[in-house]
Amino acid sequence: MHASHRPSRPAFSLIELLVVISTIAVLLSFMLPTLSTMRQTTYSAVCLAHQRAMGIGWHVYAADYDGLAMPLAYTEIEDVGSGDSIFWWGSVGDVSGLKNHSMGFLSPYLDSSLAEGTVYQCPSQPWGSYRPQGSPRTITSTYGYNGYYLTPAKTPGWAGQIGHRPWRRISDVLQPTRLLVFADTLLSGDPPSNNALLDPPMIYRGRGRWRQNRAPTTAFRHARSSRGPGSVVAVRADGSARLTQGQPEWIIDVDHAIGSLGTGNDPWYVPDWKDW
Repeated sequence: MHASHRPSRPAFSLIELLVVISTIAVLLSFMLPTLSTMRQTTYSAVCLAHQRAMGIGWHVYAADYDGLAMPLAYTEIEDVGSGDSIFWWGSVGDVSGLKNHSMGFLSPYLDSSLAEGTVYQCPSQPWGSYRPQGSPRTITSTYGYNGYYLTPAKTPGWAGQIGHRPWRRISDVLQPTRLLVFADTLLSGDPPSNNALLDPPMIYRGRGRWRQNRAPTTAFRHARSSRGPGSVVAVRADGSARLTQGQPEWIIDVDHAIGSLGTGNDPWYVPDWKDW
């Protein structure tokens, strides 16, 4: 009786295996840039949707408050007493130590919390990629609000210089199709910090004088490449949100793509700056 033998299968040689591996590596090298581009495109689309929702909330707030633009923050005793400072995204917890999103001026108009992946977070600037501002140091927002033009007296850090300027009604806003209300923001540092203020490229010094802002906050973080800055997502006063490609001369912090949209205040940040 003879033992049965299965027919032997030819084995892959080392050369053949290396050829297969090399072919897969080449295919992946072609696919990865496409996948990266698709991911960045998705992030930009999500960010646009977030800011459109915020723009709608901003308009509804004004409708509820006699047309007045939403304040950037309440930080003075006359507004908060002995309590926490309140920003458009929520209370900062500088007294209690507890962040409270429900106190934010915009929170009643957005069905969202303050957490990873919510409307207050840009997916191109995820939690962990920046140093959180405020106390406690937890998630707030990676977008900034243009209080410098819209509500000067309620804009921390600048109110002392510009508090005499008018608190705007939406109906009085100049160039609403171009004026920025919210935009991607970041503050230079190592690591950089998130920032709730959308500061202009030029800062008021008083008596009609301006100086260049050495610490602007607009972040060109979408679709960045080694060839130059990426793009910024921003919502305008007319409610439209769009993606704008950055230019090298606009950027102050090259490492983090932080600068301003343009080099002057008109028309995106402070359209009437020459009249101050």
